[in-house]
Amino acid sequence: MSCVDRDGYTRQVADLSAFVMTHPVRAGTGPYKAQLSSLLTVPDFIIQTKVYVPRRRGGTVTRLRLSDRLSRGLDARLTLVSAPPGFGKTTLLASWLASARQPERVTAWLSLDQSDNDPTAFWRYVIAALQTAAPAGGFDSLPLAEATQSPSDVLVGALVNVLNALPDDLVLVLDDYHVVANHNVHEAMGQLLDCLPPQVHLVIASRTDPPLALARLRARGELVEIRAADLRFTPEEATEYFKDVMAVDLKAGELAILAERTEGWIAALQLAALSMQGRDNIAEFVKSFAGDDRYIVDYLVEEVLQRQPVHIRKFLLQTSVLNRLTGALCDAVTDQDGGKAMLETLDRANLFVVALDDRRQWYRYHHLFGDVLRAHLTDEQPDEVAELHRRASAWYERNAERSEAIRHALSAGDFAHAADLIELEWPALARGKQDVLLRGWLAVLPDDLLRCRPVLSNVYAGMLLSAGELEGVDQHLRDAERWITPSGPADTQAVGMVIVNEAEFRTLPGSVAVHRAGYALARGNLVDTANHARRALDLAPEDDHLTRGGANALMGLAAWASGDLETAYRSYAEGMADVQRGGHLSGTVGRAVTLADIRVVQGRLRDAMGIYEQALQLASQQGGAVVRGTADMYIGMSELQRERNELDAATQSLLRSDELGRQSGFAQNRYRWRVAMARIREARGDLDGALDLLSGAQPLFMIDLSPNVRPIAAVRARVLVRQGRTDEALRWADEQGLSVADGLTYVHEYEHVTLARALLASDSALQASGLLDRLLQAAEDGSRAGSVIEILVLQALAHHARDDMQAALSPLRRALILAEPEGYVRVFVDEGPPMAELLQACAKSGIARAYVQRLLAQSGTAEGGPQFRQSLIQIEPLSDRELEVLRLLATDLDGPEIASQLVVSLNTMRTHTKSIFSKLGVNSRRAAVRRAQELELLSRTPAG
Repeated sequence: MSCVDRDGYTRQVADLSAFVMTHPVRAGTGPYKAQLSSLLTVPDFIIQTKVYVPRRRGGTVTRLRLSDRLSRGLDARLTLVSAPPGFGKTTLLASWLASARQPERVTAWLSLDQSDNDPTAFWRYVIAALQTAAPAGGFDSLPLAEATQSPSDVLVGALVNVLNALPDDLVLVLDDYHVVANHNVHEAMGQLLDCLPPQVHLVIASRTDPPLALARLRARGELVEIRAADLRFTPEEATEYFKDVMAVDLKAGELAILAERTEGWIAALQLAALSMQGRDNIAEFVKSFAGDDRYIVDYLVEEVLQRQPVHIRKFLLQTSVLNRLTGALCDAVTDQDGGKAMLETLDRANLFVVALDDRRQWYRYHHLFGDVLRAHLTDEQPDEVAELHRRASAWYERNAERSEAIRHALSAGDFAHAADLIELEWPALARGKQDVLLRGWLAVLPDDLLRCRPVLSNVYAGMLLSAGELEGVDQHLRDAERWITPSGPADTQAVGMVIVNEAEFRTLPGSVAVHRAGYALARGNLVDTANHARRALDLAPEDDHLTRGGANALMGLAAWASGDLETAYRSYAEGMADVQRGGHLSGTVGRAVTLADIRVVQGRLRDAMGIYEQALQLASQQGGAVVRGTADMYIGMSELQRERNELDAATQSLLRSDELGRQSGFAQNRYRWRVAMARIREARGDLDGALDLLSGAQPLFMIDLSPNVRPIAAVRARVLVRQGRTDEALRWADEQGLSVADGLTYVHEYEHVTLARALLASDSALQASGLLDRLLQAAEDGSRAGSVIEILVLQALAHHARDDMQAALSPLRRALILAEPEGYVRVFVDEGPPMAELLQACAKSGIARAYVQRLLAQSGTAEGGPQFRQSLIQIEPLSDRELEVLRLLATDLDGPEIASQLVVSLNTMRTHTKSIFSKLGVNSRRAAVRRAQELELLSRTPAG
């Protein structure tokens, strides 16, 4: 196989890729163009004349999805591959033709350059390429002299006649067609397309759409199109490219970042790989990769910006300050007319603009291209940047898009105007729960400016509170309060004070009082919380629903934290109704979660589910839009379904929550989602999986104004108890400073109940019983039926551990009576075989017989000794060493003495004990011995 290298020497080349790698020539210039054109023939030979993506020898990326489309398109007249530079147009076509070679099909390939605007030169090179592909085709007889005429009927007619006579199929590839600007050439190409014989297929690769009758061809089904969106690397292709072609080993997360930043643009990915060479910290480079990377800048400047006419280059730079582009907005920013036409020109020219709607009214720049434009604007016209942003802000303000107006005002450094707009816009942002956006704007404003704006000072304090950030709250509230007189707001004309939203200023005293209440609650001062909330209600007008709703909700949260659940429910429900009256839908839906939580603590599961269902019904009336808070409600519903033992439904609710969070961009409460899934895993017996989820939940926990009455660490301790790791659970309790002698508060009730569970599992039933008696009295005084049921269950288990069955049935009877109307299941069946034994005793005694039978069925057992006995027998066999340990557990020896007897370490003995507990389904030594007696394990002789 022969070719011509850059020095004009002919040499034999065994492999095309080797030649391309060692000779990245730009064919088509000077005296060698005809020779190179004749050599650029596929399938026998191809040279890529512009290697945008250099490859290792033999390296390639498999792109079957595109190759298949190209092959299927051979029956059409024209294949158009149109995309900006660096999208791999040439590479794709060369790879496809090399892989799709067939004996009965020949290919002619011509790379074009600026000199081909001359019709005679253009057709000479086309004919030379065709003649090389089909030497016997008669192309040397064509009348090239006619190429300069317009129209070129004679030449085109003669060419069609020659093509018609070809015995084989032929593919003619015209690469870099965008360099052709001559009208005569385009006209003749249009004529050729109209008359193209069926065995001839034309392929055009171009940075812009050629001025041919594309719409007509498209309507007839005679056009195959591959565009930038198709050429972008998929994640799988990007992975293959970095690993197999560039020999760069990146993690999945790093690949995802690059794919997002480059939008699959092949040249950018290749340039990123070049930039990584010689770097020690690849991960840090990937995180910071942007359009200011020197390779990206050099490439785009050379290939795009410097090739544009002055007026287009100016337009690109000036409009680079915009995230979105439309004609009128561009006119306002550039202070020129013709923005719409210019955008259409850029779109047709594939100049890195992306249409954002089907009507092509709104566009944006490719992210990296936009980075480069902004960098050059800053370098070349630094004094113009602020003015361009001011013009954009003014346009958006005139068109009632305040958010964008604010963004551009801040970018322009026009903080005073930005503050004016924020003060006007913040109520709408609050209704839409766009707290993060609002807080980000406020953080940019200078402190001196904020201090003179009481409305914004108060809003900022509220934003910080909602994010759980207490630093700065008090100062911002003081800044707002200095403009409030004892009788209400100061005169709006007070010297130094700036007020734009007078309606919000009139509600300022009540709003500040609400934030004072929230600040007190966040610091644990329940008395001040209630006092400030009452003051807010006194100050707020009846129609100030948001302020009144906030005050009532905070009073409810304070009552919840103190354990007064009925007051908490009433106050919070009133606050929720206030918010709904004020038209704050997302606030209403979000508050439903807290209201349902209060009902769960009260043991009213059906009411809680009803709250969720009503809120979901309200959210569904919003025309298909996902309301913030909806995802969280599905987490709460999942917890209720788990308690009913509807584990599949509970899992589906969590999956639905995750789906809604992704759809809406409003992520669900991520830590609570993981805790809920951990409880489901625990219910299914996957205790290790539950612990993994809880470990992942802890870093995601965010402090808010609701009391943290069920700490993740306490939930984890309960799973440890179930695993037989009682010593670890007790260590947690010690680290938290928990003891049986503590004064009891509702906030720590769950933790103290967890301590009681650990004590029961460690054969300290007497200590546990005393703590449970006190916990029961406190829960009953607070009307916390949910807690009462669990404590009664544990009291029954404590009596059972002391072999006092009659005493155990008394608290269990009370628990069943409270639990049956609400459909509790897991609170009983989670306790395993000891509870099953107690429930069978209840059934025999006629206690809540129907309910007990349902619980026994849910736990996999039923009334009657033999069936229960069989369920106990189906355990994982104990090893000989475990049987030996089990027999010693039945003695009076303590742990160290058993370890000494077995001549093992104390840790090894504990490992055996945990395994025994797990296999027998117990969590204490006493229960293990009782279970062993029931199964007659103590009389078994170890094998061998």
